[in-house]
Amino acid sequence: MSKSLELIKERASNPKLWLVVGVGVAGIVVLAETRRRRRRRNTHKQDFGAFVERFELLPFPQPPPPAAKQMLSSLTFAISDMFDVKGYVTGFGNPDWKRTHEEAEKTAVVVTALLKNGATCVGKTVMDELSIGISGENNHYGTPTNPQMPSCIPGGSSSGSAVAVATELVDFAIGTDTTGCVRIPASFCGIFGFRSSHGTVSTVGVLPNAQSLDTVGWFARDPSVLHRVGHVLLKLNSAETKRSRSIIFADDLFQLSKVPTQKTVYVVGKAIENMSGYQVPKHMNLCPYIASKVPSLKLHPASTDQENGASILKALSSVMLTLQGYEFKTNHEDWVKSIKPKLGRDVFDRVIAAINTTHDNIKTLYKVRTEMRAAFQSLLKDDGILVIPSVADSPLKLNTKKGLSSEFHDRTFALSSIASVSGCCQVTVPLGSHNGGCVSVSFISFHGADKFLLDTVLDMYSTLQEQVSVASYSLPLPDTNGNIETSELLKEKGNAAFKGSQWNKALNYYTEAIKLNGMNATYYCNRAAAYLKLACFQQAEDDCNNAILIDKKNVKAYLRRGAARESLLRYKEALEDFKHAQVLEPQNKDASKGERRVRKSMA
Repeated sequence: MSKSLELIKERASNPKLWLVVGVGVAGIVVLAETRRRRRRRNTHKQDFGAFVERFELLPFPQPPPPAAKQMLSSLTFAISDMFDVKGYVTGFGNPDWKRTHEEAEKTAVVVTALLKNGATCVGKTVMDELSIGISGENNHYGTPTNPQMPSCIPGGSSSGSAVAVATELVDFAIGTDTTGCVRIPASFCGIFGFRSSHGTVSTVGVLPNAQSLDTVGWFARDPSVLHRVGHVLLKLNSAETKRSRSIIFADDLFQLSKVPTQKTVYVVGKAIENMSGYQVPKHMNLCPYIASKVPSLKLHPASTDQENGASILKALSSVMLTLQGYEFKTNHEDWVKSIKPKLGRDVFDRVIAAINTTHDNIKTLYKVRTEMRAAFQSLLKDDGILVIPSVADSPLKLNTKKGLSSEFHDRTFALSSIASVSGCCQVTVPLGSHNGGCVSVSFISFHGADKFLLDTVLDMYSTLQEQVSVASYSLPLPDTNGNIETSELLKEKGNAAFKGSQWNKALNYYTEAIKLNGMNATYYCNRAAAYLKLACFQQAEDDCNNAILIDKKNVKAYLRRGAARESLLRYKEALEDFKHAQVLEPQNKDASKGERRVRKSMA
């Protein structure tokens, strides 16, 4: 018998040994069961956690033949928990609200319109509490599961409605959009989301968040369903007038997006080439245009002396959130103070901030809103469609700590504030995927051009899908072969052009140098400088990343990447770059200035 077996035999009668073994086995069993239950909870949530209440509202009686079928006949839909339904309490995403309010005496006008046109309502969906937030998380009713990225937020506030559509539980769903509450979840869940022009769809029977920003929106997987729902809610006639379309790309806003423009701008541009009735697309930087056309924006406290894109968007989103807080306080302060509802941590912080804030410059905020609407009417006229990213980032992981989500919110609100403040209509259009997440762009048209925008999406989408397929197989690869001496000559020519403020010319020279020698950090770093001058911040960051991969002690690369990230509102990353540059060069004045500037922005 071996020594190990003899040892086991000798100690087998020791009760302490069996106690240790028993505890160990029990611990393994408990751990395995905990993991199994957690996995089951995450993967087998009923209806993906989309619904807070299930019921069925049948459509109104349909006209007998030979009358045509109603426009929404045989379609099912869900509604966010802020639309009234006769005989049900509208819960506003919070149990205390539901407990302290009576059943609705009438059904919301938009729900009635959908029922009259043949659709069947199957229930109310989960939403952010009190419609404050864009994560889609709800501590009381659970967070609906994002079917595209189950470990990430679905986006909100109309999260359940988006998930119900994305998982094919219903054909379409309705929600409200105040600060992006339809557009954001549509983007994260890979479906269409339409924000109607402010005031064009009735909000009678809908709980208010902030009336000067609130609109009714809707989700669909199919552009034809999106179009049909729009015709009903907007009370449009079927007659279609043919007119040309002018597509405008907001190049500076695409700098905020981490998705390659090959999968967004390129796809839309190629689709237009193959279609009639579309003018040659235009490109512009939107932020300077807003700065020139919305003078009241400079009077807002969040505005800075610097008129760069980041400060303009930050001021605009601050106007949106301040307006929301002011009107939310007007609507709900008495209820919050008397009931003292139990709220999720993030919601509680926002609600208390809204209730406790005094607003001395409210007239300026409404003036910004008026000027924004006029500016976009002037820009888009009667045939223009502005193309921007729907969101800047992929969705956050579930239960992300508040500190880590602040930059995400800043960058998301920077984009959503454009339509919210101007009152324009906007549609989120899905365009495939990138790195496991959904890709989308948004089309914005002037206030009141909802039919024009819906018609455009219906007209373009099949061609867009074709170009998505083509783009996914045709991403260009860098050419790293070439002659070293020639690349140095091109670099020197680029430097001369840069000194002469010929940014595009310098960019072309540096690009040719990189094609010949892709392992030179200086070439990437110099091209990043040119990109910064052209406000192409994402490309500048990418070039600095390449430079740092080649040379980890390249101080200029850290400085330029910090500047790019600062302009992209990613302050924490920018701060790290400026700090790292100071470690490499303690006396570097640009690094210390950059650090102070970013800390001031973060504060």
